[in-house]
Amino acid sequence: MSATAVRSFRILLAEDDPGDTRMITEALTDRGFDYELHVAADGVEAMHFLRDPAEPRPDLILLDLNMPRMDGREVLVSIKADPDLLAIPVVVPTTSEAPIRRVHPGPPPDR
Repeated sequence: MSATAVRSFRILLAEDDPGDTRMITEALTDRGFDYELHVAADGVEAMHFLRDPAEPRPDLILLDLNMPRMDGREVLVSIKADPDLLAIPVVVPTTSEAPIRRVHPGPPPDR
């Protein structure tokens, strides 16, 4: 029986607040996840990372909505408009007490 190599779960965290970055990192580590984390401090940096062919595609994007230069909503629209990025799941963590709502940048793609 041969062992199958398991790679780390790749996560892109687009977050400009160091405290929130630390909180998310601690939560992932405390729960024993094997992960590789790339942190982008704003939406422009996140999109550069996602479009860099030298960088591996993340398995998950954790996206802050309120960032400088390019906010999370603009990033989400860019991701969902790019066929190469469209399949990457995006989660928007929040500490807001506002009701949760789904953000739909447009009609869902044909599958």
